[in-house]
Amino acid sequence: MEGEAEIVVGSCAKPCGPLEEYHIPDYILKPDAQQVIVDHAPRCPVVVFINSRSGGQLGSSLIKTYRELLNEAQVFDLSEEAPDKVLHRLYVNLERLKMEGDILAVQIWRTLRLIVAGGDGTASWLLGVVSDLKLAHPPPVATVPLGTGNNLPFSFGWGKKNPSTDQEAVKSFLGLVKHAKKIKIDSWHIILRMRIPKEGPCDPIAPLELPHSLHAFHRVSSGDSLNMEGYHTFRGGFWNYFSMGMDAEVSYAFHSERKRNPEKFKNQLTNQGTYAKLGLKQGWFCASLRNLAQLAKVKIMKRPGSQWEEIQIHHSIRSIVCLNLPSFSGGLNPWGMPRTRRAADREYTAPFVDDGLIEVVGFRDAWHGLVLLAPNGHGTRIAQAHRICFEFHKGAADHTFMRVDGEPWKQPLPTDDDTVVVEISHLGQVAMLANEPCRSKSINDPSLPSPSHDSHDDAKEDAEEDEDEWEDGRRKFGAADTFKLPDEIDIAHLS
Repeated sequence: MEGEAEIVVGSCAKPCGPLEEYHIPDYILKPDAQQVIVDHAPRCPVVVFINSRSGGQLGSSLIKTYRELLNEAQVFDLSEEAPDKVLHRLYVNLERLKMEGDILAVQIWRTLRLIVAGGDGTASWLLGVVSDLKLAHPPPVATVPLGTGNNLPFSFGWGKKNPSTDQEAVKSFLGLVKHAKKIKIDSWHIILRMRIPKEGPCDPIAPLELPHSLHAFHRVSSGDSLNMEGYHTFRGGFWNYFSMGMDAEVSYAFHSERKRNPEKFKNQLTNQGTYAKLGLKQGWFCASLRNLAQLAKVKIMKRPGSQWEEIQIHHSIRSIVCLNLPSFSGGLNPWGMPRTRRAADREYTAPFVDDGLIEVVGFRDAWHGLVLLAPNGHGTRIAQAHRICFEFHKGAADHTFMRVDGEPWKQPLPTDDDTVVVEISHLGQVAMLANEPCRSKSINDPSLPSPSHDSHDDAKEDAEEDEDEWEDGRRKFGAADTFKLPDEIDIAHLS
């Protein structure tokens, strides 16, 4: 039906110029709005979600611009209305109108695209809502980078720098959204299970609120199949990464500071400088930090239906990242490209975003992380898995730090004979919109070349694994979010 010149039922005044292509009439968005006649259905109808608290003042400015260019009713401030309520209302109305034979509703249902502007946590919040709605035809999502790391937008070609908010910039972005290609990415389900405490609060996150990236990270009901008597079980999802250890601790310190003093976090550069400063204060460059092998037992299931296997984490590993996309810490790729000629890499594949596997990478400290800045640099590859389980028992610490898609929390650990369990498993896919150049690759992409190898490259990568290389890295590598200092930050002025 798209592109046909028939008369359809629509909204009131039409916007002028090319923005007709994105405009959604009031009655589609508001069930009680009056229906009127319009000439054509929009080619690329969009619903826009913006976190007005992201990007300093940029979020509020972006809302103003989108509302000037589009129907105000199709632009939502996430600080005022949650996306689950918006989309539920919209799709209930679309289904009603479709049943009534409304041609415009059918076309919008088929061609709708979502735009979300905010940090990685905001983007993941919306992806979680879309997943939970279990729509027959879920809309693909484009991401506007308004956060600090912006790994999700960067992975799909939308950049990582905060955008301009003038009308021309927004029009240009809408044009890219119209022509963007769809790409499916894996969704990952996360379960956190901890015994009901005898006293005190049981929520794992304090003083921060529950991360939006753990959109549904709520206590499951007593009738839920995941529920276990005597335990609180929380569930949620993520699309970029889950991490724990020192990188999450630095992120937690950053988010806590931003919550206490929001006026100090007005732009991306300032945020990155504060992040780097906190990383130095937390000792992320020191070698004496607690290793994760002391805290957790790790098991993986390599393929669907295979057996659980316990894996050994080297005692030097102080941060673990379970990575779905090829972007972490502001655009770095911790997994890299495994070389099949190297014995240690033969069981590994490239990091495809739709292969049902998550890449598990370890880091010793920030000096190790700086190796990502070198050609072919990568972290310590631990596993590729369809499921992974971390079991924490009473041990060397009473808490650790965890992070999901950019949003951290402080996780209490057992102080007696109890166990805290974090289990991650594959759970379907969501559709993203990708612009060029897109770093994320599909396992079904016919344009991908076969990897080539030569002995010189293999020898070079072997050298990067050598302990002496990390020492050399202390002298050679400069500084990106968790692992490096932004180019504009003078380390001499960090105190």
